[in-house]
This record gives sequence, C-alpha cells and structure tokens, in this order.
Amino acid sequence: MPPGRRTGAAAEEPRTWRDQLSALRNLPPFFRLIWKTSPSLTLTNIVLRVLQAALPTAKLYVGKLIIDEVIRLLDVSGSTTYLWELVALELLLFLVSDLLSRGINLVDSLLADLYTNQTSVDLMRHAAILDLYHFEDSEFYDKMERARRQTTSRSTLISQLLAQFQSTVTLIFLGVSVAAFNPWLILLLVVAVIPSFIQENYFNQQVYSLTRSWTPERRELDYLRYIGASDTTAKEVKIFGLADFITERFRVLSLKYYHANRKLSIKRASWGAFFSAISALTYYGAYVLIIFQTINGVITVGSLTFLSGAFRQMQQGLQSVLSRFATIGESALYLQDLFDFFAIRPNIADRAGSIPFPGEVRIGWEFENVSFRYPNTEQYAIRNLSFKLPAGEKVALVGENGAGKTTLVKLLARLYEPTEGRILLDGRDLRDYELTTLRDNVGVIFQDFFRYQMTARENIVVGRVEESENEARILDSARKSLAEDVVTALPDGYDQLLGRRFANSVDLSGGQWQKIALARAYMRDAQLLILDEPTSALDARAEYEVFQRFTELIAGKTAVLISHRFSTVRMADHILFLEYGGLVEEGSHEELIALGGRYAELFDLQAAGYR
Repeated sequence: MPPGRRTGAAAEEPRTWRDQLSALRNLPPFFRLIWKTSPSLTLTNIVLRVLQAALPTAKLYVGKLIIDEVIRLLDVSGSTTYLWELVALELLLFLVSDLLSRGINLVDSLLADLYTNQTSVDLMRHAAILDLYHFEDSEFYDKMERARRQTTSRSTLISQLLAQFQSTVTLIFLGVSVAAFNPWLILLLVVAVIPSFIQENYFNQQVYSLTRSWTPERRELDYLRYIGASDTTAKEVKIFGLADFITERFRVLSLKYYHANRKLSIKRASWGAFFSAISALTYYGAYVLIIFQTINGVITVGSLTFLSGAFRQMQQGLQSVLSRFATIGESALYLQDLFDFFAIRPNIADRAGSIPFPGEVRIGWEFENVSFRYPNTEQYAIRNLSFKLPAGEKVALVGENGAGKTTLVKLLARLYEPTEGRILLDGRDLRDYELTTLRDNVGVIFQDFFRYQMTARENIVVGRVEESENEARILDSARKSLAEDVVTALPDGYDQLLGRRFANSVDLSGGQWQKIALARAYMRDAQLLILDEPTSALDARAEYEVFQRFTELIAGKTAVLISHRFSTVRMADHILFLEYGGLVEEGSHEELIALGGRYAELFDLQAAGYR
C-alpha cells in the first residue's frame, strides 16, 4: 500500500454503546476459557478477592472506633486495653490485606500466563485446520492479526474482570455502611461519577474504532520494520539502495497514525480534566455536609473520619468500576476478534461417512474435467483438465510459468478442491477419503519450501514428526537425498542449528537447503510423492543426480515431478504438457519429441542453450 493511502479508517465507524453492551456477551465464553485454563487458580483468585473486598470497610470502621475511643478517654479516664486491642486489630487487617494483595497479584500473573499460552496454542491449532485459500486472503490476515494480538493483550482482561467483581463487593459493603449514616451521600456520589464515566466510555469507543480501522496499516508498518532490518532482505536493500525508500515509507505512514492518535488523545485528556474537576467539587461538597453534621453533634468525630474515608473510597471505587466497565466493554469488543477467528470454519473437511486412505493404491488418480479458479477471481487456473496418474508411475508436469502445474499439485493433496469436475482415487471421489489419512499419504516438497530455523535433524524430521526418534530413518532419508554430506560437514552434525536467526547457527547455500528439504520427502515415505521444482537451486548435473536417485529409490511408488529442465523430465514414465491451465500434449519423452509440438519446441530451445 503506497504511503498516504487509507482504506480502513474511512470504512470503520465509531463503536456505540449498543456495540459495547452487545460485546459483553463475549464475557461468558471468555470466562469459560479462563476456567478451562486452570479451575483451581480461578477459584483461588475469586476467594482471595472476596476476602480482600471486605477489608476496606472493616479497616475504616476500626479506625472510627479507635478515634471515638481516644476522644472518650480524653473526656473520661479509664482502661486503655480496648484501645490497644483495636489498634492491634487494625494492624492485623493491614497485614492480611497486604498478604491478600500479594496472593492476588501472584495468582493473576500465573493465570494470565497460562491463558496466554493456552490461547496461543488454540489459535495455532485452529489456523492449522483452515483452508489454504484463507492464507491467501488479505482480509483473513487482518482477522488473524487481530486475533493473535488478543492472545496476549486480553490476558489483562482476566484481572480486570476479577477486580471488577472485587470492587463491586467492596462498594456494596461501603454503600450499606454510608447509607446507614446519610443516604444523601449516595446521590452525591452518583452525580460525581456518572459524567466522568460517560466521557471515558465515549473515548474508549473512539480508540477502539481507530485501532481497528488501522489494522491493515499497522500490518504494513510491521512488514516495513521487518524488510528494513532482516537477514532475508539485507542484500537487496543494500544493492538497490532501498533503505531510504523503506524508512521514508515507514516514517510517513507511522506519522499519520501518530497524528490521528494524538488528536484523539488531546481531546480525551482535556475532557478528562474537566470532569475530574467536577468530581473533586462534588467530593468536597459531601465533605462539607459531613463536617456540618459533626459540628451539630449528629455524628461523632470517628464517624466523620469513617464517612469521609468511605465516601472517598466509594467515589474512587465507583469511578474505577465504571471506568473498568468501559475498559472491559472495549476489551470485549477486541475479544470479538478472537472469537470471530475461531468461528472461521474450513470448507475442506471430512464428509459424513468418509473412509480411510487405501493401504495400497491399486489403480491410481484420475482427473475428470477438473476446473479450478482461486477465490474472488474470475479467471480459471485450470480448465477442463482430464488425465490419469496410474499407481506406481512417475508423471512429469511441464509448462511455462502460470500453466497451472502447482495448482494441480495442490488439488492432488486436497489443499484445494475442484471448482468443477472431480478427482478420483481408485475409482472413488477424492473427497470421500479422510482428510488426515489422505494427506498422511501424500508427500510434497514445494519450490518455496520453508527453511526452519531449527536443527538439521528437526528440518528433516518435519517430514514425519511422529518418527522423530527413529534415528535409522532420519539417517537413511539424509543419505537418499544427498543431504548426508551436507550435515556431516556441519560443526554439530545433525544437532547443528540452521539459519541466521539464533546464536551459533549456520546458514546453508540454496542447494544445500534443497537437499535438506528433499530429505523430508524420503522421511515422509508417502504413497504419492510430489516434487514441485524443489531442485531449482541445484546445477543441472546435481539436479540430474538427485532425480536419478529419486527415480531409483521410489520404485513402486507414485510420483509427480515438476521441473523446467527437460533432461530431468525425460526420466518420467509419462509427461503432461500444460499451457494456460489446460492439457496440450501428453506422452513419453520420445513420443512428444516425435509429435513435434510445443514440448519439442521448448526442448529444442533449451537444448540449444547447452550446445
């Protein structure tokens, strides 16, 4: 998105009271998440907070009794035992309060950490079941980014909710005590607090709207931070002199967000100061009323201290409750982002009565008039494609970029499903098979395979993680893929950390990484192996050797090979030449050369480059 372009802010309307109240329906499922995280810690927290909630009223009342007792002793001499008992009781209450506060903080911290961990796990697991097309949609990324933020930022909502419960209990204790002396103080309390609450809630809604509307821009800012200081982009940033371009783009966009947020912050601070002054004036009005009652003998001096302290604590407590209510409402709005993400369901899932993948594929795969177009596009990536992939054969897919080769591979692995037509496996629709067992029997190494910043062993094991303790299989996979020589040359061998992200790690060349990735295919040992140009970083001789070994080592298995090098493609039993998403020619290498069509033309062009 170019600097200065704005899409989100104009479309996002400020959140209203109705939105905020409606968002409170997220709190019950949120509390269920908390309870599921740790029932024992949740219950402990509630008990501690109930005990803590009763202490403010108890401490104020004991303080009242102490002052009244001191005044009585000044007027009438007598035993001071009762006075010192009250002082000892007040000390005990303060000590208990301190212990309870520390216990609550400890439990809050532990519960928040567990919630963050559990929610992050739930989010990753849910993301894993979603369809591939979700991850190719920018709107989905906005939803996932907002949900990801909730795994950490919403952990504070746990303590906010429990603190709200505690404050409410405290207010009930204080309110009953104050009303017994003077009910009018409760009315003054409401007048002092409500306007400030309305102001605070209004600006919370504005902040939420601003934050949500800027989600795409904040993602762009994160992206600019990444490409501006990353090992993967450092070479091009230096060679093309992109530093000024990237930093200026970041500066312009970040300043726009800063100015929008500054304007809102100034308004919030100004109105907050105004309503704070109203609150202070109301408190001192109540204080004057209490003083008059004391002077006129209606209440004692101890009651004066109790009521003034109780009124101040009630005012602060009610402000805290209402302000926290607005914050909880705001957090509940954000929490909706998390639940919205969890509500996204995959379209590719098991049908009712789905069957396991066959223990041994006997006939093979067949495409029947298969067409596919990506979501939100009108153009077909594959159109009316029909061909057979017999069990045990090696089929090569050939064609120029954009011909639909990788799309076809994704359909075979059921990462996508046909828009039209169907794919058969041993005569049954591919959608009839259990998704888990189907993918368990398909091994794919893509050209853009991922380079895990993990050990060499772990980079191989990801091909079949349940075999992570099978040392013989790991070593055999490395030998078959020619990765053995690469790994044994590393300082720590199979335990060497790869990449650049962490200390003491070693990065590999492109060709070395591809041999590691190929080891995953052998580790997978699936019935269908697909190599989607995974050897593009290897030279022609090395690629030939890799594929030569590949064809020898997978005897009896079905394989799909994609490569731009015809010297490699000719090893296949059958070749499909694709163009513009359709099948143009098919046959063996010799048959296609004899045909003299598009395959032969491209073969001659490539061969001429080596003459």
